[in-house]
Amino acid sequence: MNNFESTYAQLPESFYSVTPPTPVTVPKLLKWNSQLAEELGLKFESLVEKENIFSGNSPLNGTPIAQKYAGHQFGQFNPDLGDGRAHLLAEVISTKGERYDIALKGSGRTPYSRGGDGRAWLGPVLREYIVSEAMYNLGIPTTRALAIVSSGEPVYREAKMPGAIITRIAKSHIRIGTFQWFSATSDTSNLQTLLDYSIKRHYPDAKNTADFLRAVCLSQAELVAEWMRVGFIHGVMNTDNCLISGETIDYGPCAFMDEYSPSKVFSSIDNFGRYSFTNQSKIIIWNLAQLASALLLLHQDETNTLEEFQEIINETSEYMSQQNDIKFASKLGIDTPVQKDKHLISELMTILDEEKADFTNFFSTITHNDQPHKFMKNSPYLTWEKKWQNRIQNIPSAKETMRQANPSIIPRNHNIEKAIQSALSDNFEPFHTLNEALINPYSYKEKSDLLKAPKEDEKVSATFCGT
Repeated sequence: MNNFESTYAQLPESFYSVTPPTPVTVPKLLKWNSQLAEELGLKFESLVEKENIFSGNSPLNGTPIAQKYAGHQFGQFNPDLGDGRAHLLAEVISTKGERYDIALKGSGRTPYSRGGDGRAWLGPVLREYIVSEAMYNLGIPTTRALAIVSSGEPVYREAKMPGAIITRIAKSHIRIGTFQWFSATSDTSNLQTLLDYSIKRHYPDAKNTADFLRAVCLSQAELVAEWMRVGFIHGVMNTDNCLISGETIDYGPCAFMDEYSPSKVFSSIDNFGRYSFTNQSKIIIWNLAQLASALLLLHQDETNTLEEFQEIINETSEYMSQQNDIKFASKLGIDTPVQKDKHLISELMTILDEEKADFTNFFSTITHNDQPHKFMKNSPYLTWEKKWQNRIQNIPSAKETMRQANPSIIPRNHNIEKAIQSALSDNFEPFHTLNEALINPYSYKEKSDLLKAPKEDEKVSATFCGT
């Protein structure tokens, strides 16, 4: 018996709109994550039942809702957002007793669609499945993908595309933007209700607003440091894409870096590099400051709250910097970094930037003693390498630390694009092969083309949100 609940749908009506998914004509299950289904304790009678539920054709226990939220998008506040093409079907209690949302994306129009069709086409759905599951296997907090169902209906973007729906699993879909929605409307009663619900669901040890803010700040700082460790660029770090649970969400214009560049941007709409690789650690602090600002509405009469919140944000900024140092030091086998290691790291990153070195393959090379890249025989690198070897010579766990920090394989953009293009011709083999290869990213040892940096004509320079 599936253990479904709907606690979010029991909150006041201004949190969401009750709205069913739009049925589709010919649902067909393209991918089922059996491992995740098992973890969630989900059991279904038949393939047809899965196809009907995860296309939106049949209701799951509970009340299907579209959630309401606001958010800063590329720095501009939009007070009127919400799930424009997503439906929260229910919550499930996993085999470990943890609560998760089950939500459809691409499941049709809602009151928040703002003129959109509420649908998704197959390409972004495959991308989200590949990247979210890869992030999970990399050990990075993330929403996960349970199912892909094709709709049997076309979706019109730049051209006519096949439609699809993805089922997303998350600890919750509560965003910084959810708090901003109630703050922007000066709705202190519902803001307090949201805070109480969020504390109970995610941070039960938090005794007050400041404790909650601090907990969210630490989880987000740790998350972004993990992104940086593997060369991940989110691409759209708007406040409505920041979950208070500390999970990665929204795999639209995201990418893993090939050549290292601190200013690397992939998103086609990020014209000024707001969400570039190295800016991510600054932007998360900015986003968290917006959460603090929203929560201030609950403490207008308390003179010291502003100072307390400001101190939490300042502490988070320092913590973010420490986390980045720790993660990058681990990539070099240093488990307890000291002040001088900062220079060692920055010196290396300068060399990698100048040499346009492949980020993942370089760190994999020094981890596994693989064939060195050409630039590793040049004097700037050799000088740095000598300093590094001297630093780690008395650290017996150095290699093991590196093996846990440096993946051999990542979901490279050009391989994702190949999988999508092949799927559009009804060949899903590259999609399945790529997913399979990404299951054990730290111990992947095959000599596969999936490890190679893209050739010049394979490079993907821009990614899109898919709406």
